Amino acid sequence: MSSYASLLKTPGVARIIAAQLTARFPNGMLSLAFLLHIEHITGSYGSAGLVLAATSVGQAVAGPVTSRWMGVWGMRRVLVLTIAVSAAMTAVIAFVEMSVPAYMVVGLIVGLSSPPVQSAVRTIYPKMVNSRQLTPLFALDASAQEIIWVAGPVITTFVALQFSTVAAIVLALAFLIFGGAWFVLSPEVGRVRIPRSRRKLGKVLTKRAVLLSTITGFLLLGACSAVEASVVSAFGHDGLEGGLVLGIFAIGSLIGGLALGHLPVSPWSMARRMFAVFVGMALALFSLDFWWLAVTLLIAGIGIAPAFGVMSAIVTSSVKFSDTAEAYGWVGTGQLIGAALGSALAGFLIDLNGPSGGFLVAATFAFFGFLFPTLFRRWHPDLRGRDASPIPDTEPVYTQPS
Repeated sequence: MSSYASLLKTPGVARIIAAQLTARFPNGMLSLAFLLHIEHITGSYGSAGLVLAATSVGQAVAGPVTSRWMGVWGMRRVLVLTIAVSAAMTAVIAFVEMSVPAYMVVGLIVGLSSPPVQSAVRTIYPKMVNSRQLTPLFALDASAQEIIWVAGPVITTFVALQFSTVAAIVLALAFLIFGGAWFVLSPEVGRVRIPRSRRKLGKVLTKRAVLLSTITGFLLLGACSAVEASVVSAFGHDGLEGGLVLGIFAIGSLIGGLALGHLPVSPWSMARRMFAVFVGMALALFSLDFWWLAVTLLIAGIGIAPAFGVMSAIVTSSVKFSDTAEAYGWVGTGQLIGAALGSALAGFLIDLNGPSGGFLVAATFAFFGFLFPTLFRRWHPDLRGRDASPIPDTEPVYTQPS
């Protein structure tokens, strides 16, 4: 814990973590708010899953593109544009009743305009701390973001239950606007300049660590999205149990991140963390009892934040600084495609077989999320005793002949 305390004393670190968490807080609210809102209007979890899938696909397409734009136009310009468009389209979903295809189109635009806050902040981090502090900082960031998943579902469920699903979306919208403004105005966002990448779009995926993180993130988020839909369908709209179970799920991730985040990163680190996720989700298949799900998803959660921390560390250490934002964009794209597929598959199986069908989807994603980094552990950098900073961008130096 002392390493985390020293990190928070580093100038600007606590502020930038708080600002980006606030800006990203809607990530823990909007999926559930959209799910509740669309299901309330249409009466179908499958229809709601399609809207969430469209939103996630939009985010997946935009991720590497908007992240790369930050190296061309600057972070602030890209962030302001995407925040404005995303906020406007989120308001449309909240206040305009439409057909499911129309909701899907608007959801797609919400996804396409998703602000690349995560890519921005993880590109900024290596410029704020020394190389020894970078891996613990990624772990602290991954752990702290679980506050989003602890409080977000609980707040969303409570507001939707006590007021309306529209109010839940509007509250998420307020976080998007306020948090986005706070992050954009942070000095570090204006101070750090991402060099223009000289590689073609997508070339960074030839780095094995980036591809490993992208595919594993795809599987991890697919599992998590299926769990979210399954928990909501298991407990419905008549109480806070669903939000509480999802909050406990995130608390497990927070505990795991703080307990394991400072450990050295070895080639087995990703597989070990994903094994905990798989075990917890597999156990969740056996009962829909509140306490059973709370315990099993607590176990599953223990591996999530540490897995995200490992992804960040191995990506950063494997690419040039000018490519870090795009690399994180691709990792985010993998996660969001997984979220789209997990939500859609879980939604349809829930309609057919009830919540157990959704948990089966989650356990299947988690199993392959464990299997892939196990089979391809040679793609996983060994960072024990190594510098996790990005590779410096270098240019040839021309000299005049003497």
